[in-house]
Formats: sequence, C-alpha cells, structure tokens
Amino acid sequence: MKLDRIDIKILHQLQKNGRITNVELAELVNLSPSPCLMRVKKLQAEGYIEGYSAQINVSKLGQTLTVFTEITLKNHRQVDFARFLAAVKNVDQLLECHLVSGGYDYMLKFVTSGISEYQEIMERLTDMDIGIDKYFSFVVLKSPIVRAHMPLTSLFPL
Repeated sequence: MKLDRIDIKILHQLQKNGRITNVELAELVNLSPSPCLMRVKKLQAEGYIEGYSAQINVSKLGQTLTVFTEITLKNHRQVDFARFLAAVKNVDQLLECHLVSGGYDYMLKFVTSGISEYQEIMERLTDMDIGIDKYFSFVVLKSPIVRAHMPLTSLFPL
C-alpha cells in the first residue's frame, strides 16, 4: 500500500489523539467521514496502525527510576545477538532496546521502582550468561522533553 499525504495526516492525528472521533479526524484531514473511516480501517489492516493505548502519568502512581543502559556483548555472531534478545524481551521493566553503532552494541531503556530493582535485573541478566561483556548505566535525573508521537508530517512530507 502506497501512502499519500492524507494517510500521513491521518496517522499524525491519530498518534496525537487515539480517541479522536472519526468526524473530528475527517475534518482535520479534509475528508468526509465515510472515506476517512475507510482509510483508517485500511491503515489498520495493512499494519500501519498497530493499536491504541493510553498515555499514563506514571509519576501520579508513585516514584520510578528511568535508566538508560549501554550493553556490549562478548561476541558478535548472529546467535549471540539472538540469545541476548531472547532473554531481554522477557523483562517487563525494559521499555526500549536498540541495536546501535558506536562503542557498544545495545542501548536499553528501563523504568523500575528504584535502583535496587534495576540492579537486581542487571545482576540476573549478567548471571544468565547471555553474552554480556560489560554494561554502563545512566540514571535519568529529569526528562524535560518527552514526546509520545513522531513528527510524521516532517519525516514523510508528501
């Protein structure tokens, strides 16, 4: 499916407000409601829209700790990367895992209840013998800018 600028606008609006009504969405993207709904359903069917969720203000629930972790693996064969990913995908506190270029292999983002929970996770991962050579932890002190949406209209101008 080839996307056009209206599809990008629809995706842009939906990621900003997944609870928007079809009528409001249609107005924002300059379509009538019926064709707009058809496009949204097609975007869902084609996998461009994976789901809808609520953005939770976790700080209202209690104190948390966000840690970015650089991981370097001992070996760099496909099997080593696969073993590592198979283990970390089961860690609920892991929000993001990125294979990166540079001086280390992975950049991970954890959100835990505190430093003790984070350290327990890292000790468990290193004890599992999944190929971790070394890791460096960066505790987030403050997050002045966090965006929940991508700049789709800038990334994919049509």
